[in-house]
Amino acid sequence: MAKKPLILVTNDDGITAPGIRTLIEVMASIGEVVVVAPDSPQSGKGHAITVDSTLYVEQVESTTGNHLEYTCSGTPADCVKLAVREILDRRPDICVSGINHGSNSSINVIYSGTMSAAIEAGIEGIPAIGFSLLNYKWSAKFYDCKTFVKTITENVLKHGLQKGVVLNVNIPDLPEDEIKGIKICRQARANWVEEFDKRKNPSGRDYYWLTGKFVNLDGGEDTDEWALEHNYVSVVPVQFDLTAHHCIQNLNDWNLNDN
Repeated sequence: MAKKPLILVTNDDGITAPGIRTLIEVMASIGEVVVVAPDSPQSGKGHAITVDSTLYVEQVESTTGNHLEYTCSGTPADCVKLAVREILDRRPDICVSGINHGSNSSINVIYSGTMSAAIEAGIEGIPAIGFSLLNYKWSAKFYDCKTFVKTITENVLKHGLQKGVVLNVNIPDLPEDEIKGIKICRQARANWVEEFDKRKNPSGRDYYWLTGKFVNLDGGEDTDEWALEHNYVSVVPVQFDLTAHHCIQNLNDWNLNDN
């Protein structure tokens, strides 16, 4: 009998978030699950790691099965590092992160703790997927995500991923029968137009709240934003080699070593 795949589950919304509880449920139908997730919300932390304070890990009782669960005082990337180096007794066959409460499409992948956990696993050579639902509410319903999450995970386990690539999966907040299917996409050219709401605290000191709106600058029909707007699940292969390879020759033409 074939050994069940070992699945590392993590997120950035914290171990009690409804999204990760749904992800655990789906993964338990596929393989052996170990959860290592932040003990508190870590949204927007990007690929931050803890270098200036101590890290704590605590095993906690699972409320949804007999698998192992651990909380970590650090960031999502810390969770993956600790899982691989200290907690797991063998290398995971896959790492899944999420299901995030809110979109991680387009430029949001840069800021996302959900995706940074997946990317950290990818750096370790572990196939990895970040899942997000386009609903920021804690009360978001994740039931309609399950089929898509399972299908994509099983396909990654079956086919593998190219070296240096992880998947960024975003799912429309719709009933399953209203989602048209799954589209492989590129990341849309989009960004946040940001503002800071300046206020004063009771002692008269200025403070700021970051606000803004998301602007899609990309008219292409092959992007994650287009897919999501048209009720498709978007799947973007993301590489963590940030080298702009197409620019290397141009920079060499500068003759920087000529004095």
